[in-house]
Formats: sequence, structure tokens, C-alpha cells
Amino acid sequence: MSRTPFVAGNWKMHKTIAEAEEFITGLLPLAGAVDDVQIGVCVPFTAIQAVVDSTRGSSIEVYAQNVHHEPSGAYTGEISLAMLDELEVHGVVVGHSERRQYFNETDEALRAKVPAILAAGLTPILCCGETDEQREGDETEAVLRTQVVEGLADVADEDLAKVTIAYEPIWAIGTGKVATPEQAQETCRYVRSLVAERSAEAAEAIRIQYGGSVKPGNAAELLALPDVDGALVGGAALDPESFAGIVEGARA
Repeated sequence: MSRTPFVAGNWKMHKTIAEAEEFITGLLPLAGAVDDVQIGVCVPFTAIQAVVDSTRGSSIEVYAQNVHHEPSGAYTGEISLAMLDELEVHGVVVGHSERRQYFNETDEALRAKVPAILAAGLTPILCCGETDEQREGDETEAVLRTQVVEGLADVADEDLAKVTIAYEPIWAIGTGKVATPEQAQETCRYVRSLVAERSAEAAEAIRIQYGGSVKPGNAAELLALPDVDGALVGGAALDPESFAGIVEGARA
């Protein structure tokens, strides 16, 4: 099965509205008409409306960086799916290692969030990944099994392929370290096998991104791997030319 590559840029806590609009102005001539790679930008809440408006009519999709699974309620500081849907976002990235580490986002919380995102008609990007210590301790597969199986536990088999999974080794995020092509392929293949335990058809269709110090210089090699279907990009996604270079790597 041919899977369309999916490259998403995670801006994290960067870019004011003015900076976000400037970024999109720079990106549109470089990647706004690309039709063989799905392109997304994961934007801070304050800039979502401006970026949705700026990308309208282009191939660039807009994603939020978090959401609450409940439709409404006494959850000060949280954002609901109805609020995001009203802004016309395409999806939400959840379970990023920074959300897990700094804000105590649990596998239990993600188990509720992923199906809620799907029910709202949006695309979830579910992040998973191990620390350096866990990899050195030969715990990678155990960690990923827990994160992926729990995150997808309440997703119906027929909806599994609508989820995108982003494998991001924590030791490679913002460190300059990059998993070798062999490591990235082996681990993404393992993530796919976890989905296959539920549905072989979904495993063949689901897209698995690699994340962790992806740059224009290494993108083509990583994204050519059989079980890597795109990238979730951090630092290199903050510059339009750099991000567009990674998109080009996905087209190679």
C-alpha cells in the first residue's frame, strides 16, 4: 500500500501571531502547492486563527498542540475540541514527550483524548518515544508498547488508520542526536507491529512519523525508510526554508 508522506512542524511555544504570519508568508511559495506530501504546522493556540486564515486555499494544514477530551467543563486553562473545530484546524498533536514530562500527561489521559479527537472529525498525531536511559536499558519496546497500546486502546479497529503515530526518541529531541536509519526503521517497524496486533489492514495503512533532530540534510534518507511515513519536526520547522527542505526530502 502506498502511504502519502506526512510532514508536520511542531512550533512548540514559539511564534507570536505576527511571527506566525511571517512564517506562512515565507512557506507558501515554497510548499503551498505541494500535493504529494501532506504538510501540517502545529501552532500555539493564540496563532491558530491567523494561521488558518493565512493558509486557506493552500495544501498546508493546521494542527493544535494539545486539547482536553471533555466537551466542556470546569477545566481552567484547557481547550475543547469544539473550540478547535470552530477554528477549522485539521487535527491535534498529543502525547509529546514534553507534555508527558513537564505537564504529567499520562497514557490514561491519551487513551481518552485520541478517540475524542477522532470523534470530532480531526486527525490525532499520537507521540511516543523512549529516553536515553530506557534505550540503554533495553526498555524501548516495553515503553513503546505501553504508550501505543494504551493510546489506541479505545479506538475502534476500523478507525486505527486515521491516527498518525509519531515516534520521537526523547534522546534525539533538540539534542542534535539523530537515530541511525537502522534504529529509526527498526523502531518504526516495531510500532507498526503493535498496530498489526489489532488489525493487519490498519497497520499497513497507518502512517508513522519519525521525529528528533530531523533536518533538510538527513530528511531524505530517513523518510525513504520502508516504515517511516513522514516526520514530526521541531527546531527545523521554525524556519520556512528549512521546513520546506524537509518537505522536499519527503518527495525524493
